[in-house]
Amino acid sequence: MAAIDGPITVNVLTGFLGSGKTTLLRRLLRSPALHDSAVLINEFGEIGLDHFLIERVDGDAVLLQSGCVCCTIRGDLRDSVRDLYDRRQRGDLPAFRRLIIETTGLADPAPIVQTLVGEPVLRHHFVLGNVVTLVDSVTGADTLARHEEASKQVAVADQLVLSKTDLASAADVARLEGLLRRVNPTAALDRTEGEAGPAPDRLLTSDVVDPESRAAAVANWLAEAAPGDHDHGSGHHASADVNRHGDIAAVSLVLDEPLDWTGFGVWLTMLLNRHGQDVLRVKGLLNIAGVETPVVLHGVQHVIHPPAHLAAWPGGDTRTRLVFIGRGLDGDLLKRSFDAFLALGGAG
Repeated sequence: MAAIDGPITVNVLTGFLGSGKTTLLRRLLRSPALHDSAVLINEFGEIGLDHFLIERVDGDAVLLQSGCVCCTIRGDLRDSVRDLYDRRQRGDLPAFRRLIIETTGLADPAPIVQTLVGEPVLRHHFVLGNVVTLVDSVTGADTLARHEEASKQVAVADQLVLSKTDLASAADVARLEGLLRRVNPTAALDRTEGEAGPAPDRLLTSDVVDPESRAAAVANWLAEAAPGDHDHGSGHHASADVNRHGDIAAVSLVLDEPLDWTGFGVWLTMLLNRHGQDVLRVKGLLNIAGVETPVVLHGVQHVIHPPAHLAAWPGGDTRTRLVFIGRGLDGDLLKRSFDAFLALGGAG
């Protein structure tokens, strides 16, 4: 975790109506691993916190037995987060080092994530960690087909959790997993059965922003997002693979040659300036010319996180790999654009 005076990691917990966020959050809040966390939810009563309550801090906050501070979202999310931070700095609340935000079931998480990483004041004090999305194993496939919000919740996730797997057949769960992989091939996939499920350190404290966890997280999404069996790109061409579900497409690009960092930055900036509202998520492991270690890239819509370096290449594979997940993405057009950039000298 970050030092007490460092940036505060923010985890987003989302999922469609009835997916089981309440059950999961209630279980997570029991864990001592989250003792230095704050939680923003819509209403305390929605998750049945009465038996956790040991002290009411003020009208909008309670202190739980695990040490977590649980607060109600009032009005605009940005204002609620800033107010929470101000109370922390004044000493009115414990000096939490992690913030968990539970969205409503109908929320589009992309604007929420954008607020956290794009608003200057918040960006100075907070850093985005894992986005965790719950999907109901019984109704998930139908929900994804009917509701765009559900597809977006899956598309932006770093961690996908299938809830209520004990209520669905093994075949239905397997089919839903395949569907989720088409929407988001980079997310880690876990299951819950009733109150049993992945541990807090699996979902929340092992973040991509955490240097000790970053390499494992990147290795996981690289394995899941590996393109199909076709020739890999070389020279001035990249190989591409496209998975599509409804209007959401996941486009994977692979390149053998090192990239020119400045040129790549210009290409990506132009792409996101033109299509940023439709690009829900960008993930990449980049081989940059003149740099021995890989560079990790993360973005949400047109906001790109500061690049980070890994100590070594996962599995020894030094190819550049990029994954774009978005609404209405044209995989062929994206590949042609990238190839055009490479032809102009983008590959070293």
